[in-house]
Amino acid sequence: GAAMLRCLGSLLCLWALRFPAGPGAAARGPDVASYRERVRAMFYHAYEHYLESAFPYDELRPLTCDGQDTWGSFSLTLIDALDTLLILGNVSEFQRVVNVLQEGVDFDIDVNASVFETNIRVVGGLLSAHLLSKKAGVEVEVGWPCSGPLLRMAEEAARKLLPAFHTPTGMPYGTVNLLHGVNPGETPVTCTAGIGTFIVEFATLSHLTGDPVFEDVARKALKALWKNRSDIGLVGNHIDVITAKWVAQDAGIGAGVDSYFEYLVKGAILLQDKELMSMFLEYNKAIKNYTKFDDWYLWVQMYKGTVSMPVFQSLEAYWPGLQSLIGDVDNAMRTFLNYYTVWKQFGGLPEFYNIPQGYTVDKREGYPLRPELIESAMYLYRATRDPTLLELGRDAVESIEKISKVDCGFATDHRLDNRMESFFLAETIKYLYLLFDPDNFIHNDGSDFDVVITPYGECVLSAGGYIFNTEAHPIDPAALHCCRKRKEEQWEVEDLMQEFYSLKKTKKFTFKTASDHGEGDSPKDPEGASSEKVGEKRNSKKSSHSLLSCPSQSFNSKLAVLGQVFLDNT
Repeated sequence: GAAMLRCLGSLLCLWALRFPAGPGAAARGPDVASYRERVRAMFYHAYEHYLESAFPYDELRPLTCDGQDTWGSFSLTLIDALDTLLILGNVSEFQRVVNVLQEGVDFDIDVNASVFETNIRVVGGLLSAHLLSKKAGVEVEVGWPCSGPLLRMAEEAARKLLPAFHTPTGMPYGTVNLLHGVNPGETPVTCTAGIGTFIVEFATLSHLTGDPVFEDVARKALKALWKNRSDIGLVGNHIDVITAKWVAQDAGIGAGVDSYFEYLVKGAILLQDKELMSMFLEYNKAIKNYTKFDDWYLWVQMYKGTVSMPVFQSLEAYWPGLQSLIGDVDNAMRTFLNYYTVWKQFGGLPEFYNIPQGYTVDKREGYPLRPELIESAMYLYRATRDPTLLELGRDAVESIEKISKVDCGFATDHRLDNRMESFFLAETIKYLYLLFDPDNFIHNDGSDFDVVITPYGECVLSAGGYIFNTEAHPIDPAALHCCRKRKEEQWEVEDLMQEFYSLKKTKKFTFKTASDHGEGDSPKDPEGASSEKVGEKRNSKKSSHSLLSCPSQSFNSKLAVLGQVFLDNT
């Protein structure tokens, strides 16, 4: 602990010596409007060169000004950048790209694709763009958001991933062939994140399409990881999806595990699911007990809790943002400041950083294009308005322009790899822009919203509270309540009927006939009870809440079943 503090202190001193602050610089803070415009210019420098030199390939090769397919053959950068266009306010290009994708993207191809990457980038990007289409001025179908071309594309892509989940444990293979399913001889070893990072996209798909299969497989995979945690409450890095044996037993919050924890929290918020949140909180206790030292997080052996690697990985920088989502802002800021210190020493976060010694593991310098620390800064700035967080944004802009910018776009790291990963436009640029744009529609506090009419009733959209998937694609949680399919509704009502009859003797529920509301003749009571009116008066002081999870219609119309309307006088 003391050695670590000395190391941290020396880093701070080193930074102060290398980069003395100008007079009043800290007090003034960065000029938000000018940095916002610089971020916008960075986006278009990258985006236009992708269109000019790389489309229809997945990604741009910025050193040779050409393109390559990386994660499949989906024009991936275009899908990943689509919602960023709208966040930057470019509705005309958003509309053009929607048409291009509908005409040009085909998932019926003989390509081996990463199940994880295809989900977070393709399915997530298409779902987000689908839900933002109306805001972007696209002429949407009757029945939107419960139907639409981008939703059909997202569903088609997700269906191509379903064969990966057909395992004895319900945990998916890491790779699937989009035409043939899982290849014979495919390795059964998958990383934890590759198993636990589906609930946000797949639950959204199930709620919008009415097909429960997506949410079901995502939940089964999440629960399989939970079931196979160690006695001290930790999960490892890689597991065999056939036997459920842990192959890599290092436990931590970084690469290979990261978005599993993220999706427990985000899935809990999106679905208002207490079980998912309680799973995360249990993990959070074990992580604090075994992996946290002086606001750093190390890697430990999942069964014994002994330190296996005292290193920090750049991917771990998402953690302060996640802590802020559960309200743990003080701890989040302390961890963020540790990471920011390393950023300032190396001009970006190194992929690996040895915490006790204070150097990068492979002598590589920082990696300014990675989005995780900027993501955390965006969340924490919303929570605290601390100007230090804007300074990280400023440093990120300066580093990226100085280190990674080339004539044809932005190269991945200091050594100028010939690749511009699609996450640069999906995540890095988006989180930077949102950090510097406090009035963006994404930050809506509920004061502005749209009411849309769907085949299932009215619903409210665009009120804020967006949940970002792990590729920074925002999902409007209200949309999940717009498309309750009749079959599912019928099941919920049947459950409620059972509860009604079991509680009837206690007089917790009363009913009156629908004919009193002009809704048709009253049939015979299914259990022979008379249909006379009982206790019609509502409690005027308390609003009546439906036990159903769809808030789109009033309680009365929602529970008009077999001509009877049930009231809740509890």
